Amino acid sequence: MAIKVTLLAHTPSPEETVAAAAKLCYSPSGIDDIRQGLDEEKTASFVNMLAEIGHASPMEHASFTFGIEGISRACSHQLVRHRIASYSQQSQRYVDGNSFEFVTPPEIESDEHCSEVYSRVIELQKQAYAEIRDALVVKYILKETGAEYSGTDAEIIESYKAQNKQKCSAFIKKANEDARYILPNACTTKIVCTFNARSLENFFAHRCCNRAQWEIREVAYQMLMLVKEVAPHIFAKSGPSCMRGACPEGNMTCGKIKEVREKYGKL
Repeated sequence: MAIKVTLLAHTPSPEETVAAAAKLCYSPSGIDDIRQGLDEEKTASFVNMLAEIGHASPMEHASFTFGIEGISRACSHQLVRHRIASYSQQSQRYVDGNSFEFVTPPEIESDEHCSEVYSRVIELQKQAYAEIRDALVVKYILKETGAEYSGTDAEIIESYKAQNKQKCSAFIKKANEDARYILPNACTTKIVCTFNARSLENFFAHRCCNRAQWEIREVAYQMLMLVKEVAPHIFAKSGPSCMRGACPEGNMTCGKIKEVREKYGKL
């Protein structure tokens, strides 16, 4: 499953909102008239001025909500480290682990031996998850009913479910809580996240960098393309840190500043 980022919602007229907030800081305008005169040219001028003088707080008044899918849990763990944001993530407790897909890193996929080993282990984990989950559900059923059942775990679960669907559903969720421990970082997840523009700038500076992990770098790139469509002046110079100055990575620099600047400069 390919990584897909969708811009679900954003502050209406985000650049005008930022410009209005900035105007309030630098003029005697009142709340009732801070939007007056903010045509496209004036709005762009205010936004560009903020970038030039480093006055970033007005940027926090514009927010953007994204839906992200096709990423691994390894990627989402990095994403949620950006704390000035809000997140809602698909639960491995309420969503059956058998329905998840798995991300294969390109370097593994391109190597025949690594790909074969990887796929084999993923399949073992999927089978182990299903076996453990079903065994736990049957354990809870037997404890609850004290009855004797015959057949496979799956058959026992279906038989009990026909008698008490609500209780069976509760047992499955309880079993998922423990069975999910066997699921790998490769397991896919879906997440909705909301950033303000200032937090996004920080996110892009870190995650668009060539040294960022490949998966979250792709997420950041797609996010940046989307917000540039609705707020081109706010994100005019967004991208990795080297878009605004020297590379901060020191000896660990990718050494491709020119290529990086050309890539993000064309967005």
